[in-house]
Amino acid sequence: MTSLATLFLAVAAKSRLTPLDWAVIALYFSVLLCVAWWVVRRGKDSAADYFLAGRNLSWWIIGASIFASNIGSEHVVGLAGAGATSGVALAHYELHAWCLLVLAWVFVPFYMRSQVFTMPEFLEKRFSANSRYVLSVVSLITFIVSKIAVGIFAGGVVFGTLLPELRLNLGGMEIDSFWIGSVLVIALTGLYTVFGGMRAVAYNDAVQVLVLIVGSASLTFYGLHQLGGWSELRHWCGSDMFNLWKPLIPAAVQGTWAPVIETNAAGHVVKQAWYFNDNFPWLGMLFCAPIIGLWYWCTDQYIVQRSFLAWCVSRWREAARFPSWPE
Repeated sequence: MTSLATLFLAVAAKSRLTPLDWAVIALYFSVLLCVAWWVVRRGKDSAADYFLAGRNLSWWIIGASIFASNIGSEHVVGLAGAGATSGVALAHYELHAWCLLVLAWVFVPFYMRSQVFTMPEFLEKRFSANSRYVLSVVSLITFIVSKIAVGIFAGGVVFGTLLPELRLNLGGMEIDSFWIGSVLVIALTGLYTVFGGMRAVAYNDAVQVLVLIVGSASLTFYGLHQLGGWSELRHWCGSDMFNLWKPLIPAAVQGTWAPVIETNAAGHVVKQAWYFNDNFPWLGMLFCAPIIGLWYWCTDQYIVQRSFLAWCVSRWREAARFPSWPE
């Protein structure tokens, strides 16, 4: 432990972070640890308390947990980068947070009357045990691939960018800052989740919401200030980057119904089926994006789990209004 602390102190001395930055980081983790410890101390030895936080959380805690569940490091790092290359059309997926209101007013009454802990359990009660096993396997795979892996990778990227000099030698194998950050993300979140259950997750999410909103807003205003303002951003990006509704077929490309993609000698696409266009065509965004939004916000275990934290439908509806607006 002493050698690890010495390593971090040595890296801090050579890091581009200032003492004020380190103080803010230390304060952030201290608050998270205090919240997690407080939740663990007041936890109860029951399945309902561990998995559903006793179904008695306040509406703002539930709403903050939903917000933080959807917005994470993969958004601050990955979604921002994708938006920089693809434009604001990518925002279509985030604009469908209205589906959360559909969850609150249509789906939640069914979920709460069933008194279940998970979505697979709901399918078992509604259909059969086989449907529960199928959804469990599919949910685990998609959750690991699309959420956990991406979130850990994004956390490692941030850690590697802020502390590029950090190295750890274990048995002759040198581990860089990216892997150290990734392992720390897994270890810290795993510890407070295992010991505190869903209550610890929800309260820590509430803390994260403040950091996410303030941090993202500060990053946006700082970036615009460094660039020279909104007009400079529009000048350098061009009007197409701000087009929310992209054409069905890109400019200078011949569209067809036949399933083909033809390129010229330079490798540029000159003819393709309109349904092969992957640049956010308006038809796909109009009809397909809402379907994805309804699945994610209304049936995905990662989001729906939060709906089980309220003891009645009215409290959940109050909670749903909170994240649906800032999303």
